[in-house]
Amino acid sequence: LLSTMASPTNARLLAFIAVFLGIADAFAPIRSQGLRISHTGNINDGTSSCFPSGVLAISTRTGTGATSLQLFDKMFEEEGALGKGITVGKVQVALDCINRGPDSIFALLEKSANNGGSEPWELAQLTNSVCLALMRKSDEWAGACSDSKWFKWDDAGKAESLYNEWSNREAAKFEKEYVPSASDADGDAVPGGPTTVVVSIILEIQGDTTKFEGAGFSIAGTKEVLSSIASDVNVEGGDCVNAVEVFWTPSDKDEVLTKQDLIMDFPELIDL
Repeated sequence: LLSTMASPTNARLLAFIAVFLGIADAFAPIRSQGLRISHTGNINDGTSSCFPSGVLAISTRTGTGATSLQLFDKMFEEEGALGKGITVGKVQVALDCINRGPDSIFALLEKSANNGGSEPWELAQLTNSVCLALMRKSDEWAGACSDSKWFKWDDAGKAESLYNEWSNREAAKFEKEYVPSASDADGDAVPGGPTTVVVSIILEIQGDTTKFEGAGFSIAGTKEVLSSIASDVNVEGGDCVNAVEVFWTPSDKDEVLTKQDLIMDFPELIDL
């Protein structure tokens, strides 16, 4: 028995086991029911600003890759409908809007906002409709960007913190909040002139399969991101959506965005 255990193969096996046991405490235990169930109703469906506008600024963007530690973390995570853990992501799309009539991106966004709510399926429906509205207006795209970060279940609090940080960062850009009325969505308000509009979606979703990386590098890549989000939010009737906020600016019919506004407030946008 001793001679068998002393073979080179078994020696390497024992060394691996010893190393593994030595680092086991560095990884969080599996958590069977630890998800953050608060499908938040803290959604500013029509939150936007009334500052003025212009053209898109070119900028580089850095994505968030999976580190080796994250790969080990995922080994100990339970598999859900959309994969493991929690992902917090955001995507921003800038459009050159020629008019603000009933067929414009403004009308589509206002309609989606007025139909929104705080239930999981309503949040999913809102996100889905906004993504589809953006994809239908792909011929008006001027630029885009996206980012995301993955968290294990034990770090659900950190995921919520990042979601709140990104949401607050967008909200801080707005001089005032604007909630569209039913008359706005019906096209009764007098539309303003051409402008660039920036639409931001910030999403906290369960799993790791939703694609966020790639918006802004190409039209196809941006469509792929929006399509992935639109599809995944409807999984299990929207129960995989923890929280979502949608912002766009400008929202007031008479306001436009200037080039300086875009450079100062959306420097991460990449020209398409």
